[in-house]
Amino acid sequence: MTTSTNLEPSTFQHTPFYCEENVYLLCKKLCADGVANPDSSDLFAVFISNEKKQVPLWNQKASHRADGVVLWDYHVICIQKKKDGNSSHLVWDLDSSLPFPSPLSSYIAETIRPSFPLFSEFKRSCRVVHGPIFLRSFASDRSHMKDTAGNWVAQPPPYEAIVAEDGIPNNLNEYIEISSEDAAENLNADVVKAALTQKFGIVVGESLLEEFLSLVDD
Repeated sequence: MTTSTNLEPSTFQHTPFYCEENVYLLCKKLCADGVANPDSSDLFAVFISNEKKQVPLWNQKASHRADGVVLWDYHVICIQKKKDGNSSHLVWDLDSSLPFPSPLSSYIAETIRPSFPLFSEFKRSCRVVHGPIFLRSFASDRSHMKDTAGNWVAQPPPYEAIVAEDGIPNNLNEYIEISSEDAAENLNADVVKAALTQKFGIVVGESLLEEFLSLVDD
């Protein structure tokens, strides 16, 4: 396999404010370049949001603050599970100012900052979707990026909109509708199986991401 250090963020397609599509193309490129498994089985798309659509994340390039904090309505990253027990799982986030990719443990500590005291409306949950299912099922017609007059809030990517393999043109809302009430409080084999088989994965609290990866069989 190619070493991940050979890939710079500039070699990936990146359109500001379209993180879900950026991650979709990133997953495909990691597979094509031999950095991830050809079938994307070691990849997970992770949607981070909450009921209020207000999630603070640090070390983001879009920030105008020294600490890099941004209050996103939602954010999407790719996590790669490493088979080697001595290797850290990796986070691929094209919007992050941290090393690319970053070890999952340091990304959580520096971007999600679970120890930072937050009001309840800013608490974050994560929808974890297995790579193969995400690449087959995800679709976005980009309608969420238009205002009431039909004008673009942010310029869309130059390529055609992503359509799911079954022909569905848009299901982004199903991925980004995330509630803490839906989050699994405890992880077990059934929860992990659901994450690997369900179209929209599972929702877990931010504190369970590392534990979830540890329970996924290689």
